[in-house]
Amino acid sequence: MLFVSILTIMGLSIAGEQSMSTGAAETPARKAFYEKIDGRNLTALWTVMGALITPEPRSRCVPFGWRFADIREAMIEAGGLITAKEAERRVLILENPGLRGESKITTSLYCGVQLVLPGEVAPAHRHSQSALRFVMEGSGAHTAVGGERTRMEVGDFVITPSGAWHDHGNETDRPMFWLDGLDIPIVQFFDASFVEHHNADEQLITRPEGDALARYGANMLPVDRRRGAITSPIFNYPYVRTREALEQMRRAEAWDPCHGLKMRYINPETGDHAMPTIGAFMQLLPKGFVTAPYRSTDATVFSPVEGRGRSRIGETVIEWGPQDVFVVPSWKPVVHEADEDAVVFSYSDRPIHEKLGFFREMRGA
Repeated sequence: MLFVSILTIMGLSIAGEQSMSTGAAETPARKAFYEKIDGRNLTALWTVMGALITPEPRSRCVPFGWRFADIREAMIEAGGLITAKEAERRVLILENPGLRGESKITTSLYCGVQLVLPGEVAPAHRHSQSALRFVMEGSGAHTAVGGERTRMEVGDFVITPSGAWHDHGNETDRPMFWLDGLDIPIVQFFDASFVEHHNADEQLITRPEGDALARYGANMLPVDRRRGAITSPIFNYPYVRTREALEQMRRAEAWDPCHGLKMRYINPETGDHAMPTIGAFMQLLPKGFVTAPYRSTDATVFSPVEGRGRSRIGETVIEWGPQDVFVVPSWKPVVHEADEDAVVFSYSDRPIHEKLGFFREMRGA
């Protein structure tokens, strides 16, 4: 059973941070001055500096976990209330308790769980936001991206690049569930959101299934391929390949004290992250492994594929099992403990941190 203990939801108040920023006493004359300039849409920097430039990251994002069993139960109920076509995307958003009402799991990332029932189609559209799908339950349903379909299996990591047409369909007799991770808050921050709906529920398929993986997933590239795509041309990274790679690495016992064995998904053309705004990772924690404390600036969403254990995030302890979801906020120390062999998927906004020079980590802290 997932246990979440949150000691603190609210951080320091803005007023508290302001008073610590300069130590300047508030006099009647200063208060009158602040009130006067407020009417001109002006603010004195020294009254807010402590809230703007902090000694270390301070976020309203808090550690939290969701049990997949609870999400699944709610999703099945939603499936009886609204169709995938009516909803366009039948998704329940995982909202961070410190960010309720903002459709965010971290300050920069969105997370939801999507359900497509047998016989349904989630209609084609495209948008500015980049998206990942991480398959949680089901086998054989498909997603189509840019004219190619791919079958989806548990543990598969599937990409929808910004601006690409995409639709989902389920021709099997079982429901399909997957995790949706998007950079919606980032696109909102830059006021750069656009969406377009296709004139048909499903886009025209123009390439055979498996085409992208054959062209770009075998350590080779087409001879005339021009570099420049910021998103990986592979849009389905099958779990069977990922799992095999981790198992092969296990034999070398090259365990990282903070991560076990952790790999990042890459764009094979550039060696960079597979997506420009979202980094995606998979790690193996062997039975009994306890990581060294680790903290980093990129708030991270985790979802185990196999195994059970717990994560200590600051003073919060989250028990997890397959398909559960939990979040580690920016700069919160985390220790993972595996009760059995565990394979854990995660995603964060690390690519942005790295490119802008913001990324910082602390190992063993």
